[in-house]
Amino acid sequence: MTDAGAEAAVAALYDEMVDTRRALHRRPELSFEEHATSAMIRDRMAALDIGELARVTETGGIFALEGGRPGRSVVLRADIDALPIQEAATTPFHSDVDGTMHACGHDVHVASLLGVAGALGAHREELPGRYIFLFQPAEEALCGAKRMVEGGALDVMTGARLVGFHVTSQIPTGVVALREGIAMSEAHALRITLVGPGGHGAIPTAKGDVIKATADLVSRLGSVAAGMTYEGANCVCSAGMLSAGTAVNVVPTTATVSGTLRTFTDEQRAEAFLRLRAVCDVIADSHGVHIELAFPEHTPQVVNDGAVTDLVEAASREWLGREHVIRMPPSSPSDDVSEFLNHLPGCYFFVGGANAEGTSGMHHSPTFSVEDASLRVGAGVVLRSAIAMAAAP
Repeated sequence: MTDAGAEAAVAALYDEMVDTRRALHRRPELSFEEHATSAMIRDRMAALDIGELARVTETGGIFALEGGRPGRSVVLRADIDALPIQEAATTPFHSDVDGTMHACGHDVHVASLLGVAGALGAHREELPGRYIFLFQPAEEALCGAKRMVEGGALDVMTGARLVGFHVTSQIPTGVVALREGIAMSEAHALRITLVGPGGHGAIPTAKGDVIKATADLVSRLGSVAAGMTYEGANCVCSAGMLSAGTAVNVVPTTATVSGTLRTFTDEQRAEAFLRLRAVCDVIADSHGVHIELAFPEHTPQVVNDGAVTDLVEAASREWLGREHVIRMPPSSPSDDVSEFLNHLPGCYFFVGGANAEGTSGMHHSPTFSVEDASLRVGAGVVLRSAIAMAAAP
């Protein structure tokens, strides 16, 4: 496929990608519950005559298209799940599901990859290599990719390279940002359980109050990663969920704090673990409670291969122009595409989608939104990059 052919293919499929993205946005599904989303993907891939290669998790799927000429295998990845957030945006295609929304752009990822599948499928005889479409569940749970790997996903990806992107509301639409080496942090899910004797709310005790201890603990979590940076990006330890109590007049016996710890290097991780345990010990001693610390899920750093990143950068510049492609610093958020990148050389990059009027909102917030035009950019770069990767020695 020529550059002009790739541009024409994406342009021809743009309206369809927009319709798909908006349909997905209206009907978001949480991690490992993406049944309707998965069914739609399977129907669309079947209509393109792209067969399902493997189903290693109940939701999501892996599909393959064979090119007509010799070449390498390329994995094209998109995550498919949404978040338990009530959407505040008033777009014509806002979420119809109470308490659930695509607050991180995975609807854009799925729609773009389906568009790429359509473009490649229409030109398969002239293409080199093999194209493996990986629709991954439960990225937001930090474990969807791990479950796919454990289920044998890598068995059908031997010798492949990987390409994928994340849309972002923090970069202008039309801009691509990428980086070789460590591009995104690793993440540990935290679960901190505080246990005390409990009692009557009218007779508070000086020691053993898990509510007071929880408040103190949450206020100190920021110190766990304070001062830790990696090439300008901050390590972070933060709370996302608090759970305690059964009645207004009862001091509960247990409380739970859940959150994440994000670091970039082995040394930072080890230091942060020590600091977190030290904070827990201080809280336990000063408040007279027992604390149990657990790390139920973990996803590694996103590490991009240098040669593949150079190739994606070249494809991006050809598509968008040099001025719209930047090398980025590391990013504090995480993504479990890293589970695949630990085994396959690849590049996971960012596509700008910020609304021109400045109303995009932060990722994982009720006001998050990105422009439909990000579909054209993401699909175009993935399409060109995948073909170049398949043809490369």
